[in-house]
Amino acid sequence: MTRLVLCAGSTRTAAIEGITAAGADPEVLGHTPSADAEVLVYGRPVRAPVVPVSPSGCPTPAVVTRAVVERLGLATTVVDAGLAEPTGAPTVSVGASPGGDVRERDPVPCAPGAVAAARQFGRRLPDDELLLAETIPGGTTTAMGVLAALGEADVLGVDDGLVGGDGHGTGDASATRDGEIGQDERRIPRGAVSSSMRENPLGLKRRVVAEALEASALQPGGAAREPTVALRRVGDPVLAVLVGLAAGALETDTAVTLAGGTQQVAVAACLRHAGHEGPLSLATTSFLADDPAIDLSRAADALDLSLTVTDPGFTDDHPATARFLVGEGKEGVGMGGALALAERTGLPMREVRAGVRDLYDELLGTDDETPGRTGGRPDADRPDADRPDADPEASR
Repeated sequence: MTRLVLCAGSTRTAAIEGITAAGADPEVLGHTPSADAEVLVYGRPVRAPVVPVSPSGCPTPAVVTRAVVERLGLATTVVDAGLAEPTGAPTVSVGASPGGDVRERDPVPCAPGAVAAARQFGRRLPDDELLLAETIPGGTTTAMGVLAALGEADVLGVDDGLVGGDGHGTGDASATRDGEIGQDERRIPRGAVSSSMRENPLGLKRRVVAEALEASALQPGGAAREPTVALRRVGDPVLAVLVGLAAGALETDTAVTLAGGTQQVAVAACLRHAGHEGPLSLATTSFLADDPAIDLSRAADALDLSLTVTDPGFTDDHPATARFLVGEGKEGVGMGGALALAERTGLPMREVRAGVRDLYDELLGTDDETPGRTGGRPDADRPDADRPDADPEASR
């Protein structure tokens, strides 16, 4: 049997201005993962006071995953990987707590315990295959931090040089804790991560990672072969739980598919640095794979991953699918893994698309009961926009 396990959590890194679309609204930010879990389990929010649809109309990727779950009867489990707000979805606890700002010295003190508890849980799950999914605002920035700490900053792309102020060229501006701008001569590997926003704020993310490494007294590569150190000092609780779950499952010969993008590459890097050499799959969407900021094939080769990219055939004749075509959303909540499973089992993509449209219409029909929308799924693998046409990010 195949089971989708969603790890839902939070990090205060997401509150850094410009990192995520929802960063300006702390209340929305905290409820996004909780709402995603409810959409996955129930098809709509039942306790979270937000509807996870961006201002431009792009739905959370959870809608796509839910459409597949409904049609395949796929078993699901939600793990509380550091939720900041309660969720109406049933959850499994592994002792994770919300993550702090990575620019603090010890932002994820729960990481060692969460990895250990999640590993035990992963070992005991009776399934033949696990699809591991995530939802966490700010997650692509913390993923960049973990990759840098492991010495894998360039695994998704190479761009060496001075940390840039605008994310595109070489610049000399550096973001400080209080938002002031100053000269900064620190050099870090100019790694890349994805974003659900059209304009990926890579410059800001790199500066945040540089500050995080400095706060933790880590050099790039300083936590090589010590993934728990990287997770604790510059990561987030969701990454810690995902690493533990995957490790436990691999130890019992359970097939593991990392369902996602940038964050799941960080999980894979942690597993390889921990000495796990067995088969490992990465399943993502064509939207994420087409992100020009990253090179997924490069990462798959470097980390010995079996890469699956699935195109759901979305069209622009319905808002549920149209915004994905212009670069919003991209990935998250196991969307790529769910689509890959649908294709593998012969579920027609036209049925998936119909389900996405139906769920979207139902979500918008609950606005009178569920006040407010997210300002975009924050930075995970959908980290983008504080503009009117911005993308839902998450992630990460």
